[in-house]
Amino acid sequence: MIVETRIVEMRTYKTKPGKRAEFVQIFHSKVVPAHAEIGMKLLGPFLSVEDPDTFFFMRGFPDLPSREPMKAKFYEGELWKRELENILMPMLEKYEVVLVEDCENLIHW
Repeated sequence: MIVETRIVEMRTYKTKPGKRAEFVQIFHSKVVPAHAEIGMKLLGPFLSVEDPDTFFFMRGFPDLPSREPMKAKFYEGELWKRELENILMPMLEKYEVVLVEDCENLIHW
């Protein structure tokens, strides 16, 4: 049996105090559809129960070679450059990304 390896970014975002709800609303309404158009999978966001300014999500790619071109399509696109970058980035205090392989297909998009 051939198992397709998927590449997953485990992303942690900490917003500036009180900005999480606004960020997540924009995430749902604009970021998720834009990612779907490109073919990137999203799972989340998952809101931290310990920190009201932190949330997590996973972003998936078919394989490692497709990751950079897919990301570029989003981050170099009109939506990000002309709208979202200037709205979302000032709301963030920090973010972290850990890249993992889902070799056993544990994540079901």
